[in-house]
Amino acid sequence: MLKDTMAVDPLQWVAKYADYLFTYAITRLNDDEQARDLVQETFLAALERIDRFEGKSSERTWLTAILKNKIIDVYRKKSSGLTGATEHLNGEEEPDFFDNVTGHWKAAHYPQVFGIEDPDRLDKKDFTRILQLCMQKLPALWLSVFTMKHMDDAPTENICTELKVTPSNFWVIIHRTKLNLRACLQKNWI
Repeated sequence: MLKDTMAVDPLQWVAKYADYLFTYAITRLNDDEQARDLVQETFLAALERIDRFEGKSSERTWLTAILKNKIIDVYRKKSSGLTGATEHLNGEEEPDFFDNVTGHWKAAHYPQVFGIEDPDRLDKKDFTRILQLCMQKLPALWLSVFTMKHMDDAPTENICTELKVTPSNFWVIIHRTKLNLRACLQKNWI
């Protein structure tokens, strides 16, 4: 059954959904101004397409889907200029984090204890702030891949298609992103 579009109230969208949508965008972009712009663009796009809202989902879900597509467009734009940067990833030498014989961590690169085994520490705003700062230091393509994979739970195939990276480059990017985030967190959080 189709929902009557008159039941949708765009005048209430800002009051009901702006904070949620902003939070959704800022956690994926780490840019306040861009997040605000995308939320505004989301409301505008929804208003222009209100006649296509079928009511199969809630208004919030519908608006979030529009915002998610806008965020993916931002990822695409950021990564489109970096295609040459991903081409060398396969040939670029990885620092020797592991012993070639045993396969275990080398002592100099062995991961430090994070000190976040206590779940209460994860709730701290300081950790979130430092994680966001560490994420801002990532190259745009790496941030896009990491966010889509670990925050949006997008399938690998979709990420590769959306961002135009090969599956092997995808896994190299994910690996390097995790190593960089871990190193940054170890340096700034522990």
